[in-house]
Amino acid sequence: MTSSNTFLSRRRWLGVLLLTALLHLLLIVWGSRQFSLPVSVERPEKLVMANIVPLPPVEKPVLLPQVPKAQPKPAPKPSSAVATAKPRAPTEPPVEVPDTPIRETVTPIVDAQPAGPAMADATAGNGASAANPAAEPPVPAAPAEAVPAAGKRYQTSPPPSAELKYNVEALQKGQNYHGSGKITWQTDGANYTINGQAGALFITVLDFKSGGEINGFGVAPVIYTQKRFRKPATETTFDREHNNIVFSSSANKYPRSGGEQDRASVVWQLASIGRGDSAQFSPGAVIDLFVAGPLDAETWRMQVVGQEQLEVDGNNLSVWHVIRIPEPGSHEQRLDIWLSPQQDWYPVRLRFTETDGDYLDMSLSKLKRLDTVLN
Repeated sequence: MTSSNTFLSRRRWLGVLLLTALLHLLLIVWGSRQFSLPVSVERPEKLVMANIVPLPPVEKPVLLPQVPKAQPKPAPKPSSAVATAKPRAPTEPPVEVPDTPIRETVTPIVDAQPAGPAMADATAGNGASAANPAAEPPVPAAPAEAVPAAGKRYQTSPPPSAELKYNVEALQKGQNYHGSGKITWQTDGANYTINGQAGALFITVLDFKSGGEINGFGVAPVIYTQKRFRKPATETTFDREHNNIVFSSSANKYPRSGGEQDRASVVWQLASIGRGDSAQFSPGAVIDLFVAGPLDAETWRMQVVGQEQLEVDGNNLSVWHVIRIPEPGSHEQRLDIWLSPQQDWYPVRLRFTETDGDYLDMSLSKLKRLDTVLN
């Protein structure tokens, strides 16, 4: 009896415990729903899907000149007249030659003036170009290198020797200065010299010299020197022996083909063109001249603005106004020139304008004729 009661008692307690555990479990579930208790849920990490697109193949440059499409086998060796490009590796596919011939992308400058007599190129007989007179395979020029246009001949007649004195007005860094200048032009018909300077407040702002010959192109410089205030002197040489233009302060080198000018001779070449045939000057006319400075060279497009009335040393003169405006973005100065047909096309006024607005203005104050003896 005792063991039977003990067994029943244990069953009751076990039942009570199970009932209690069940009630607690129900209470927990009910409470989580009533009070929205956060339940920790492990979420899988997000996967980022990406499509890897292959890059396009590298385009290989096409070398000029092209090899003809149809080649007999075995292929002949390239001649000296063709650019010696390195042969491609055998594993690489050959470059297809387009049906349309490939041309260089250099746009030639077209003159607004009617073309004069053609230049007799000294190298035309052996097939060499004016840019490279030696009979060697042509080498593509660097993109930044300017090439002088094949010399156009203008009808020229250089002015007689004279000494020109100028009143100088300058604007430098917001300050106005007044001074004087002088240009001495001398020629005996076969050679010439130019000596010029401009100063303000007893300071020489610009000093330049040019010397050379008078030939079929007109004024043809051989050497040009320039000295600006607080800057070292520079020398530009038009090498006749090697047909090159070289600089003392720069490693640049340009081919010489005839008709090139320096920054002093260009004014007198324009005067020679006007004096040679005034019909070469008309409103809107363009005269292209390859001009070398102290460091490099480029084609200057000289635009004829037209005729203007200008008071020079108390006299009212009819003059031709010619301008050179640099390309947009260039740091070169603008040049304005006024030439007087009534006075043998001498430059009666010059104005050099920098990109920052500073300028040097030279207005003729006295003209003196000189003998033709060169210094």
